[in-house]
Formats: sequence, C-alpha cells, structure tokens
Amino acid sequence: MKLGKYKHYKGKFYQVIGVAKHSETLEDTVVYKCLHNNPLSTLWVRPKKMFEEMVEVDGKKVPRFEFVS
Repeated sequence: MKLGKYKHYKGKFYQVIGVAKHSETLEDTVVYKCLHNNPLSTLWVRPKKMFEEMVEVDGKKVPRFEFVS
C-alpha cells in the first residue's frame, strides 16, 4: 500500500500513515489521518480489504479511497 494522500469517494482527504496488524485476527488494517477537522477523531483504522474496495455511487463502481500523492 502506498503511503500518502488519498481522496475518499465522498470528497474528503486523508493521509495513510501505515498498515498495521489486528492483534487478534492478524488482519491488515490501514492507519490513516483526517486532513480535515473531524470532532470524533483524527486517527482512524479500517481493514485494508475494505479500504481498497470498490463502492457503487450513482450506479458506477469507484474506489472507496483513491491515491492522490
């Protein structure tokens, strides 16, 4: 997985800072940081499989997160 800036399909930007292992399942999880103000948290994790999946928007398949730089 490339480290760097990603755009979420809803339009906001995030910085991927690494890939970590879930302590119980050993599943790869993406650790990423909001590049906008989010009162809930700055750091987030999501299963790598979900981070990289395609989602349907207006009948079209698009990446959930798209690498920007």
